[in-house]
Amino acid sequence: MVKDFLLVIEDKAVLEKHLARDEKGLICQDVKSVKDYAVNGALFYGLHLAANTSYHKVLAFGVSGNEKHHRITPVFVNERGDYQELPDMETFISFNETNIDEYYLKEILREETDVEKTTAEILKEAEKLHNDLRNYGNLTTEQKPLVVSGIMLALREIEYKTFSIESLVGDSIKTDGQKIWEAIRSNLDRVNVTPDTKRDKLLSQFSVIKDTTKINEIDATLGKTPLRYYTEFLYNSIYKNIRYRNSAEDYLGRFYGEFMSYSGGDGQTLGIVLTPKHITELFCELAELKVEDKVLDPCCGTAGFLIAAMHKMVRQTDDEACRRRIKRDQLFGIEQQPYMFTIATTNMILRGDGKSNLHNWDFLKQNPGQLQLKGCTVGMMNPPYSQGSKANPDLYEISFTEHLLDSLTEGARAIVIIPQSSVTGKSREEQNVKNNILKHHTLEGVITLNKNTFYGVGTNTCIAVFTAGVPHDPDHRCRFINFEDDGFVVSKHVGLEETASAKDKRQHLLDVWFGRVEAETKFCVETTVEAEDEWLHAFYYFNDEIPSEKDFERTMADYLTFEFNMITHGRGYLFEEKEGNCNG
Repeated sequence: MVKDFLLVIEDKAVLEKHLARDEKGLICQDVKSVKDYAVNGALFYGLHLAANTSYHKVLAFGVSGNEKHHRITPVFVNERGDYQELPDMETFISFNETNIDEYYLKEILREETDVEKTTAEILKEAEKLHNDLRNYGNLTTEQKPLVVSGIMLALREIEYKTFSIESLVGDSIKTDGQKIWEAIRSNLDRVNVTPDTKRDKLLSQFSVIKDTTKINEIDATLGKTPLRYYTEFLYNSIYKNIRYRNSAEDYLGRFYGEFMSYSGGDGQTLGIVLTPKHITELFCELAELKVEDKVLDPCCGTAGFLIAAMHKMVRQTDDEACRRRIKRDQLFGIEQQPYMFTIATTNMILRGDGKSNLHNWDFLKQNPGQLQLKGCTVGMMNPPYSQGSKANPDLYEISFTEHLLDSLTEGARAIVIIPQSSVTGKSREEQNVKNNILKHHTLEGVITLNKNTFYGVGTNTCIAVFTAGVPHDPDHRCRFINFEDDGFVVSKHVGLEETASAKDKRQHLLDVWFGRVEAETKFCVETTVEAEDEWLHAFYYFNDEIPSEKDFERTMADYLTFEFNMITHGRGYLFEEKEGNCNG
């Protein structure tokens, strides 16, 4: 029993005993089928229990096979005796106390969940703001997120009475932009952004708010300055309309993340690819983050990995001193582009601090030995894509990966998301880097991702996982996983969207990655590697499934049909054995 659901499971040892259907395609309910087949038995018991107990929501599961080759088929049964077949699952994680209501809403009732509704609302608001910034401000791609993040920091000063929207009157002596910029400065002081050089760097980026004339002048259509209009919009969308279950900062942060992705803040225009939230969270799971870990992201963009790591670590302790220590001392970020660095710092402030160790540096120019002294035990990275060449081999994604590995402590976990072409390494320069990596570090495995993970960018990516500072043992078995079917689909006007099966598929991935369950080779191959190999599942995959009798009969029938077809077309000679040739 889970909440008000009754779960019924019928298990059979072999896949052949999974499900029997009649000629109309319905699940057979005769005695023999109920006794012999998993789904048929589960449905039989489910119907009986729904009719004869007070439970009106029954989930019947037919389970068959073994740990490696198995099927789990859920069927929903209600008190009227109606049943609904549901898609197969890999695990039972969707049916625990945390997830079962969401599964019921999405898969059985086909309704939107609260999170989906909020995301849809946020997307709508982000789109409107994006258009308004363009229409009333003529702002560039770089300027838009700076204006939004600056206003968000200024809005935090309302509760301290050092800033009010009413003061934005379009004055030409002390402009609206000047007032917002001063509120930003107050907020940076309040959250103690140090040293002064860092605070000054941020303020110089935010000066676009006071220095752009068009957004500081009263617009005839709006009847106010665009800056006041944007500030009112953000105030009403976020501060007065917090529908999401977490804190204001989290709603603010989510809006901000959606706005950034909507504003084209990606590799096509800026050389930066924002990492989707489900990937940053997966990194934290793969890294098995603990409260004592120190995390480095040397290409931190808008700080997505650091925010996910901060949340994961903070949730593991109730000790406030420990939480402060995590935010103050255990998160390190490097970002080369000044405006991205500004956004990352803002994002960390909006999500509850953690901005202390962000640096506006060029990662590749940093001495890895110097970075190693920070004692980082986990590295996470999404480097700039498609910048490397034979003339600039240091800019290859695999070169960034090596630099990260060299910057971590011995035994640290390093996880990177890079184009698949990086691990196939066609150029001599990339091959040399792969060779070098194996001399000093250990490859744990590579996960091939959904082709739409970075929807709209057109890059096929994978996640590579390493142990830093430990030379790769030639006998070490790596895991190569095909995770293209991750439960995320592209949906019109929204982009990449989570389906009800995503949690289940992620749990299965983690179970296989950590060796808790075996998997078929079409999902995971365990093997030793060479630097010259293409480090991808597709390179190592072999079919280890034993064909069934039906498969054999089908193949023989196909062959005989082919042979008959050739003979009738005068090509019977293809099947004649040549004399004196024992090899055929």
